[in-house]
Amino acid sequence: MSRLSSGASADPLQRNNAPARFTIGRNRRGQWIVADRDGLVGGLFINEAAALHFAAAECNHNPADICRAVDGTLMEFGFSDGSGMRLH
Repeated sequence: MSRLSSGASADPLQRNNAPARFTIGRNRRGQWIVADRDGLVGGLFINEAAALHFAAAECNHNPADICRAVDGTLMEFGFSDGSGMRLH
């Protein structure tokens, strides 16, 4: 996989790969979301380029740490209480 730039897209999530740190996807309103697998950082973004820029900066531009949610998957933005439960 090539190095990510502001115009690059994240590859689709692969089942056989180690889990990426960040997943980029959209919510029901069409906004772009970056979700950290550990729930430590993330955000809501106006476009995919901004979401990708944030995720890339957070993981030192390591493309293996960023994936895109599978097409058609809607993501939710919320906070975790540490038990895996999503708080909204």
